[in-house]
Amino acid sequence: MSLPNRITLQDFLQMPMGDLVALSAEQLALLQEDIEENLRCARMARDWLDGVLVRKYGERAAALRREAGKDTGTVRLADGIVTVIAELPKKVEWDQAQLAALVERIRAGGEDASEYVIVEYRVSERAYGAWPESIRQAFAPARTVRTGKQTFKLSIDEGGL
Repeated sequence: MSLPNRITLQDFLQMPMGDLVALSAEQLALLQEDIEENLRCARMARDWLDGVLVRKYGERAAALRREAGKDTGTVRLADGIVTVIAELPKKVEWDQAQLAALVERIRAGGEDASEYVIVEYRVSERAYGAWPESIRQAFAPARTVRTGKQTFKLSIDEGGL
């Protein structure tokens, strides 16, 4: 649909609220379509750039994590005047049925299972790392570690401009 006085997004963002409320339903519908299309394009561009950044910096970031003895987390690397911050979050999932069975075994042994597990059968990753090896080995089959989406943030160093 083509309106002779179609409002652009740039105009829309500068118009007073009273003028916007007075727009016709057709103009508002067209603006809504334009906004949705811009969002779709921006998401596609972000996904594309994320892919570029993974290809450009992913291996270097992975190598820095390996050097630091970690599979996940944040590392920083330099590319000219730009500092690249590469974050790879850790996502841990626990098998609820296996945790429930372990809790019952602990209770049957006369111990307080709440020392090892959260009531809803979630396990704190920090606590898991601090447990004695025998307890960790018992819980290990219930634990799955996945990584989240790696992200990169580029910042131009002040002295580089």
